[in-house]
Parts: sequence; structure tokens; C-alpha cells
Amino acid sequence: MELSMNNQRVLITAGAGGIGRVMAQTFVDAGAKVHICDVAQSALDETMKGLKVTATRCDVSDRKQVDLLFADARKHLGGLDVLVNNAGIAGPTGKVEEIAVEDWERCIGVDLNGMFYCTRLAVPMLKAAGGGSIINLSSAAGRLGFPFRTPYAAAKWGVVGFTKSLSMEVGTDNIRVNAIQPGVVEGERIDRVIDAKAKALGISFEEQKQRSLEKVSMRTMVSPQDIATMALYLASAAGRHVTGQAISVCAGVEMLG
Repeated sequence: MELSMNNQRVLITAGAGGIGRVMAQTFVDAGAKVHICDVAQSALDETMKGLKVTATRCDVSDRKQVDLLFADARKHLGGLDVLVNNAGIAGPTGKVEEIAVEDWERCIGVDLNGMFYCTRLAVPMLKAAGGGSIINLSSAAGRLGFPFRTPYAAAKWGVVGFTKSLSMEVGTDNIRVNAIQPGVVEGERIDRVIDAKAKALGISFEEQKQRSLEKVSMRTMVSPQDIATMALYLASAAGRHVTGQAISVCAGVEMLG
């Protein structure tokens, strides 16, 4: 299977931590030229010390910052072959009537609007390159109901609709568009989500963690590397005929809650 990305130009949003950081490492190891962004300059500085990437500080929910991100990416990469829309936040946890409007808007702003802001600038660059790949991060919450996490679930369902529609729109331009739907991904972020849900339900962290895994067929979390490997496959020649798909990498999540 050919997973080489030699000299491919890749932009990864939120690439200085978590899944994005592992994706950046995976693409660099495969021979790609990688540009990343993140909201935290300190995280970018730390990532650039250990990884051969270029970087821009950017909040993808801000259109002006996204404009600057793409100007930087064009300067450093000289074009674009792959966009990985990885940036996202967990959003608030709570009953819908208790969620602040500002928290809803922030979640949709980062998880869905930011994806649009990046994609609208990436597509002309991909067309100029003769085609390429867009990989959008959705979630198991983008195919299942997720009580107490309505903003996040709404955004991640939106990602799937955006992905499938865009794949039809740009297929004749040789641009593939797919979504990855991670399940329970090990790391600090899921620990925060579990903690928030446990507090909302008035139970312990360990009890909520056990409840979460009881609803996973394999009774295990997935790793950031699992997600990065799927992204590499979709972006590479091996995935050249895969488009319009929402692919779950989740160990068989049956239900969220």
C-alpha cells in the first residue's frame, strides 16, 4: 500500500496538540511538507522545536485570522495538496435549556464555521494543484445522538453534510472530500469531557468513564495515531478513489451518553 506523501503540501488546523500533533508527525514522517495552526502560540513554539513544520497562530472561527493563515501557508508551502480540518472544541455540557447562547455559538463557530472558512480558501489552491484531498474531523457524535452535548453533536452532524455535499461539488476537479468520525480518543481532552459529564450527572469520573466504554463494542478507546493513520490513507494514493465518506474509527461506538 502506497502511503508516501513525498513533497505533498499539507495544512493541518489545530496541529500543535492532541490528534493534530500526531497527524503532523505522521505526515512529516511520510515525506510531506506540513504547515499547522493553533490558537496557542506556546504550543506552536513547542511543536516547532521537535517537528519540521511551519506554523501560524490562528483561531479558525475568525475569518480574518484564517485569511492570514492561508497567506502564510501559501508562502511556506507554495501551494496546497491536502487540507486537514482538525480544529474543534468540545463545547458545553448540560441540558439544552441551561446552555448559554454564547457557548453554543462558540462551539458552532470553531467546529463548523471554521471548517467552512478554511475550505473556501483551500479549494482554489487544490484546483490549481490539479486536485487533492480534504479531510474533515467529525465524530461518533456526528452519527449518533449525544444527550447533554447538543452543540457538539449538531456541529459534527453538520460536518458530515458539508463533507458529502462538497465531495459531489468538487469531484470533477479531482478533489476528494472525506470525514473521519473518531470515537472515544484517549488523552486529556476526553478526560475533560468525561469529567464534565460526570459532574452533570452527579457521579464519579471513573463511573462515567466505565459507562462510556460499556457502549463501545471493543470496550476500548482509540488512539490519536489510529486517527492520523486513517487521515494519511485518505490523503495518499492508496485512497485515491475514496470520497464522500464519513468513516468511523471508533472501536465500534454503539451509543453516546
